[in-house]
Amino acid sequence: LTKVCGEPIKVVGCGRTDAGVHAKRYCANFRTDCTIPIDRVPLAVNARLPADIAVVNAVTAPEDFNAIGSCIQKEYVYQIYNSRIRDAFLEHRVCFYPQPLDFARLARAGRAFEGTHDFAAVRSVGTETRTTVRTVHWCRAERDGPLISIAVCADGFLYNMVRAIVGTMVYASYGKIEPEAI
Repeated sequence: LTKVCGEPIKVVGCGRTDAGVHAKRYCANFRTDCTIPIDRVPLAVNARLPADIAVVNAVTAPEDFNAIGSCIQKEYVYQIYNSRIRDAFLEHRVCFYPQPLDFARLARAGRAFEGTHDFAAVRSVGTETRTTVRTVHWCRAERDGPLISIAVCADGFLYNMVRAIVGTMVYASYGKIEPEAI
């Protein structure tokens, strides 16, 4: 952005992603006096980005907009490829899990995380945060053949929170814990 706009740019992103997480519709904001028309900004920026990163849209936002503070909710989609045979096209994009999972139990376990709860038990050790209370609006699991997609929508996430939720769901799916005991 600094090269495109010809001035120092400070970008504010809506949050961080864990290693290996792919962000779709990641929102960011910045202030500039750049004269490039707003609809041309994605083209100008994308010409300088690596092929696996792209700006898909740019709009003029209200002066008080902040990608972090104005964010109402965030959604993670965690995918598990549940098959004895891995899919090479999904390498580095999904979690490969060869043991059979009880999908009904997995989905029930996900619903147990919905609501406002203290998620201290699923945060990473050493993570500093003002509060560990978060509201999970939904935790839905869908299956399309061997591909299981788990969508978790919340007002915010603790570091590694979704991985821990999904791990607990998997644990419940093969009977190590009852979904209702979560």
